Amino acid sequence: MGYDIERFVGYVNEGLLCSICRDVLEDPLQAPCEHAFCTACIHGWLVHHSNCPEDRQVIDVSLLRPLYRYMKNDLNRLQLHCRNREYGCEMVCSLESIDRHERECDYSQIPCSNAGCTVQVERRNLDGHLAVCEYRSRECPNGCGYTILSAEDTQHNCVAELRTELELLRSEMICRVEEAKHEMESRLDSQRRHMVQKESILQNEIEELKSQMSRLMSDVRSLMAAERQHRQELEQAELEKREL
Repeated sequence: MGYDIERFVGYVNEGLLCSICRDVLEDPLQAPCEHAFCTACIHGWLVHHSNCPEDRQVIDVSLLRPLYRYMKNDLNRLQLHCRNREYGCEMVCSLESIDRHERECDYSQIPCSNAGCTVQVERRNLDGHLAVCEYRSRECPNGCGYTILSAEDTQHNCVAELRTELELLRSEMICRVEEAKHEMESRLDSQRRHMVQKESILQNEIEELKSQMSRLMSDVRSLMAAERQHRQELEQAELEKREL
């Protein structure tokens, strides 16, 4: 939907009106036939139709283009009243800057920021409302540190609230201790499995070294026996030589 034409000061060119809602163009798009529309209006139209609402020429979303620059400039220069005029705002500004003004306008109706409060007040009156809002929160004046709503003042009991807080803290502490315990047990199990695996590997290596040592000793004994045999043969040869 476009901007209500009644808000504008002075004459508005016919070419700057939406061909569907007949209000001043808002976020405009233009068809190849040069008819202009509000984006929301033409998108809604093309859901059920496939032609221009003015001259019935075939169009679709892919053919829509931004408004010509000169038309966009004419549109942005139009002067209009703030939408909060009925609440007392007398601001008149260009269409190009109206959104920025209305976002900051003191007469805009905004919701109360307190949770649970459904009241809407003018921005300029928000601070005054927050000071008396029944949903405003504040710290307990008795010093328990608990944040209370004004509507709950008569029901607030410092001892009960602190007891509840203590129980919550105790429950949270127990949960954290249990989590830490489970984590430590998991780590210990993992380390235990790792140690068992390492022990098995080392045991296998020891057995392999023992086997190698046994083979080495056997080889040494064989060499020593061969050496004795060789020495005896040399001694026998020496005796035979002497006899000769």
